[in-house]
Amino acid sequence: MIIVIKPNTPRDQIDIIIEEVAKLGYEPRPIFGTNQTVIAAIGDERTHHTLMSLSVFPQVEQVIPVQKRYKLVSRESHPLETVIDVDGVKVGGGEFVTMAGPCSVESEEQLLTTARTVKAAGAKILRGGAYKPRTSPYEFQGLGKEGLRLLALAKKETGLKIITEVLSEFDVEHVAATADILQIGARNTQNFRLLIECAKTGKPILLKRGLSERIEEWLLAAEYILAHGNPNLMLCERGIRTFETYTRNTLDLSAVAIAKKESHLPVIVDPSQGCGRADLVQALCRGAVAMGADGLLIEVHPNPAEALSDGQQQVDFNSFADLMKSLQPWLQASGRKS
Repeated sequence: MIIVIKPNTPRDQIDIIIEEVAKLGYEPRPIFGTNQTVIAAIGDERTHHTLMSLSVFPQVEQVIPVQKRYKLVSRESHPLETVIDVDGVKVGGGEFVTMAGPCSVESEEQLLTTARTVKAAGAKILRGGAYKPRTSPYEFQGLGKEGLRLLALAKKETGLKIITEVLSEFDVEHVAATADILQIGARNTQNFRLLIECAKTGKPILLKRGLSERIEEWLLAAEYILAHGNPNLMLCERGIRTFETYTRNTLDLSAVAIAKKESHLPVIVDPSQGCGRADLVQALCRGAVAMGADGLLIEVHPNPAEALSDGQQQVDFNSFADLMKSLQPWLQASGRKS
C-alpha cells in the first residue's frame, strides 16, 4: 500500500501516520518530497489489517493498493496456467473441453439420450441440473436426489464426467458424491459459506460470474476457494445483466481475455446462459474460442420446445453436432486440442 499525504502537511502530522502504519503491522517507508510526502507500507494484507482505513485521517489524501487483492488467483503468484484434472479429463493449458447436456435433468430417457449424443459429438463432460435455482417458486425446481441418481447412471453408461450445480452448503456432501465438478451458479457466486464448503471437498469447482458482478468481485470470490486449500478451480463467464433486452444476458467476451490475463485459472464460457437464444449459441462459441477460452458449457436438449426449463436457449442434437464440427478450424488455428 502507498499512503499519499496531503501537500504541506506538518512533519508531526506525518509522523502520526507513520506510527499508525507500524502499529498495524507494516513497515513504513516514508518518501519526503518538497511539498508532499508518500509512505510506502511494506507487508501482507492477508495477515494484517487493511490500511484503507487510514483515509479517515484528515492529513491523508488517498490510500493506494499496489498489489492485487486476489493474491492466489493472480498470475503474479502463479505465472503458469493451471491445468485442472477432472478424473483424467484435462482442462486448461491448451486442452479445450466441451461440457454439454440439458439445463435440467427431467427423466432417464431424456438424460441418457442426451448423454450418448453429446459424447458422440465430442463432449467429455455431461452437464445437467439436478437442483435448479428458479426466479419463480412455481417453476420446475429440478428432481433433486433423483436427478443425481440419473446423472450417476449416465456416467456409468457413457463414461462422461459429471458437472452439476450446488445450491446450498447443506447439499454439498451428497452432490459431491455424484459430481466430478461442483458448479456454483451466478446467484451464489458471493455466497461465501457455500464457496468454503465446496472448497473443502477438494473437488474441481466451476465458478460462474454473478449476474451484475464486476470482474474483480468474481476473482475475489475465486480467491475464497483457493484460500481454503482447493486449487482445482475454473472460472465461467455466463453473461451479465445489462440494459439490453434483445438477449437474455450480455455475454462479456472481454471478461474472458481479462480473466486469462489476470488469472492463471482456466476460463469456461457458457453461451447458452450468455444470450438466452439457441440461434446465437454457435456464433458465441466461435467467439469464445477466438478469445482464448479453455472450454464451453452448452445446454443441449432432445426437444427444446418441451424442455421444463430454459428451452429457448437449448440447442437440439443436430445443431449441437453441427456446432462441434464448426469449432474444429477455430481450435486448430489457435493450436488447441479438444
